Amino acid sequence: MKSTKEELYHHCQQFVQNRLNRIEQRIINIQESLHSETKSTAGDKHETGRAMLQLEREKSGAQLAEAQKLQEILSKIDISSSSGYAHLGSLVSTSQANYFLSISVGKITINSTSYFAIAANSPIGKLLLGKKSGDGFSFNGNQIIITEIS
Repeated sequence: MKSTKEELYHHCQQFVQNRLNRIEQRIINIQESLHSETKSTAGDKHETGRAMLQLEREKSGAQLAEAQKLQEILSKIDISSSSGYAHLGSLVSTSQANYFLSISVGKITINSTSYFAIAANSPIGKLLLGKKSGDGFSFNGNQIIITEIS
């Protein structure tokens, strides 16, 4: 049976892989459109169409680079290491919610328990980093206590 951290980590990996697949398919479609477009008699219309496709390709390229950065962050996570302090790869339970310090994926439900996969550089992630069980902090006017770190 997989541990909760393993399931959360796997969910994050799937999230990134799905995003990469969508972006790569979009880039392939744009490339095919660029190659199949033939010079029409309305030259300006043709050039505008090509320029729009080029812009889409550049935008998709930037999205691909961002998804690859997320994949790189995930590759640095060691879910087996557990110190007493919150770090990348930690599962942090608080009086308000449960957090998995990894990448920003959002809410993940495992065995009817909700977890939030958050980036270490997110506002709540920055507050959690380096904290230990029993530590407290204030977020959005709420006093939050860390109950467990694994």
